[in-house]
Amino acid sequence: MDIRTIREQAFAMPLTNPAFPIGPYRFVDREFFIITYRTDPDKLRAVVPEPLEIGEPLVHYEFIRMPDSTGFGDYTESGQVIPVTFRGEAGSYTHAMYLNDHPPIAGGRELWGFPKKLACPRLQVHIDTLVGELDYGPVRVVTATMGYKHKTLDAIAAGYNLANTPNFLLKIIPHVDGTPRICELVRYHLQDVTVKGAWTGPAALSLFPHALAPVAELPVLEVVEARHIVADLTLGLGEVVFDYLG
Repeated sequence: MDIRTIREQAFAMPLTNPAFPIGPYRFVDREFFIITYRTDPDKLRAVVPEPLEIGEPLVHYEFIRMPDSTGFGDYTESGQVIPVTFRGEAGSYTHAMYLNDHPPIAGGRELWGFPKKLACPRLQVHIDTLVGELDYGPVRVVTATMGYKHKTLDAIAAGYNLANTPNFLLKIIPHVDGTPRICELVRYHLQDVTVKGAWTGPAALSLFPHALAPVAELPVLEVVEARHIVADLTLGLGEVVFDYLG
């Protein structure tokens, strides 16, 4: 294979059989279960990278069920997203993500810089309760519950928030000598969002300590609200808004 061919075909690893296809990445019936909670402000500041800034010490703990996604298949993910501002622009910073499918782990890390690790999240309805669970190996890390569809939320408002909230990621790719080759703050948006339903209800969230899935380092001091949303959307590609090595 000559150099020109390599340059034309290089998209992702491995060269001749990438772990994920070229986008766009469309999600149908994507199901969100989001519990917003109040946490320790000092611990929150310690994990949010400058130049992002935090306001209230809030965290969104999320379970996302994705039964139909272009190129990535059928999978579930779970993690922590933190409300932030970037140069006055309100958005969200993804702090941790755990999921059970290799292509979106590889694609998420290589393309956008999602902090994805392999684990076993589940989101399901058990009789009258929406239940989210995250296991890392054989160990329970998170249990989240919400009364199933107790109150309907405004779907238009939910869709507006999904589509108009910028999302930030810290993308890190090392050099062959182990030093950082890429270290960037990335911004992306969800696009072409259609919300099919949105609900809320009473909720509870338990986080358990784990050395390799340290979600409990941002402790739950108070549950503020919970949302259950079903939507179709496209995961937009990103842009670099800050280069830590530049």
